[in-house]
Amino acid sequence: MGLAMHICVIDDDPVSLAALRGILTKIGDLQIEGFVDPAVALTRCRSLLFDLVITDYQMPEIDGIALVERLRVLPGYAEVPVVVVTTDQERSVRIDALRAGATDFLTRPIDPVAMRARVTNLLALRRAQHALADRARHLADEVAIETHAITSREEEIVTRLARAIEYRDDNTGDHILRVATVSRLMAGALGQTPAACRGLFLAAQLHDMGKIGLPDTILLKRGRLTPEETMQMQLHTLIGGAVLADGRSDLIRMAHDVALGHHERWDGQGYPQALAGEEIPLVARIVAIADVLDALCSTRPYKGPWPAHVALEEIERGTGTVFDPECVAALRRVWPDVAPLYQGKTVDDRVPA
Repeated sequence: MGLAMHICVIDDDPVSLAALRGILTKIGDLQIEGFVDPAVALTRCRSLLFDLVITDYQMPEIDGIALVERLRVLPGYAEVPVVVVTTDQERSVRIDALRAGATDFLTRPIDPVAMRARVTNLLALRRAQHALADRARHLADEVAIETHAITSREEEIVTRLARAIEYRDDNTGDHILRVATVSRLMAGALGQTPAACRGLFLAAQLHDMGKIGLPDTILLKRGRLTPEETMQMQLHTLIGGAVLADGRSDLIRMAHDVALGHHERWDGQGYPQALAGEEIPLVARIVAIADVLDALCSTRPYKGPWPAHVALEEIERGTGTVFDPECVAALRRVWPDVAPLYQGKTVDDRVPA
């Protein structure tokens, strides 16, 4: 039979209440609580979720219909069976009780056999509800476990792929991880959900995916690129977009937008598509700033690292032309968390006033 079922019986007549409880005790495996005051019963229902409620209709102050209405709004009581005890002459009352949410009725004088049969059936229904709820929780737990496993595998694949990109471009060092971290912080400052921030943290690590298609003579050149070489370098956005195109997962679609669009400019003077303003996906606008910040603060064959506060000032000068103003403002808001990423990398990592 499982755990005992809890029944709440309400009748302002102590004799009738005792009679109802007496009939129920013969069913067995029940825990029965009786109340002569419906207000006290409602208070008890707020602290204990009963499996069945049986209430008389004719009670002072709170009648059976009012009690049903108040029960149905209590947490967990939307599905609990509620039986209203009426007389044969109270047909209109039964209709009103049904509208209020009553499940079934008992008619006075009570037939003990019929009452036990109805209660047994209603408790069987309640057990089935419990079983379905347990099954739903079990399935939800299984889905959560599998989802966690999938996201963990997804994260591992992206991390290892990003590591391969780093090996391809030996100038980057920890560039990819820092860009991802700054992007995640900015996304949070822009009000993105934790799931979206996590997704961007992963997608941003693939922003230079297209560099795998560049020749070593371009990618590993010591010194500045010629105009022709620069045009060839710019192809990495198209290569990355092509590699990540037509993805079925949200992460790959986001990574596609990042890889293709992180060199677009707010004023439309970027590449490869010369998109402007909000035509550029938000994730690409975010990563564009994180990428430039890290490039400015990092050692390159043609330059030394800039102090972090100077790099921020340079990005702010590009507000409204190179960069989305809202994204620059987001970087400013999270600067106390960003600046420490570059401590020790530059001569002066002061947080701007």
